[in-house]
Amino acid sequence: MANLATKVRLYLKTNSKTWDAEKNNIELKNDGAGEFIDTWNVSGLAKPTDSQIASYETAGNTEESNNTIRATRKNLYGNIGDQLDEIYKDIDAWKARIKKIKDDNPKETE
Repeated sequence: MANLATKVRLYLKTNSKTWDAEKNNIELKNDGAGEFIDTWNVSGLAKPTDSQIASYETAGNTEESNNTIRATRKNLYGNIGDQLDEIYKDIDAWKARIKKIKDDNPKETE
């Protein structure tokens, strides 16, 4: 089950808005029964209803899964400086290594 923060971010993205952590325009809380939106101060966009948030469940699951895959890939790719050195020395070996990482860690279609 996708977490509420992920579904809220997708709702915002769909409506061309962002979560401004510095301004605390959105705050989530958990009362023990689950997370809920406690504060919603997004100019020009109404607080989403429960059904609107629920509609992002599948996309939220995909996003969270893909975030895990992105983190795994990033770790496996290694330091960008080392990658550039590898490209300079043997671009074909680098391409084969990156392709294997991507093939071994496929993202879900979005």
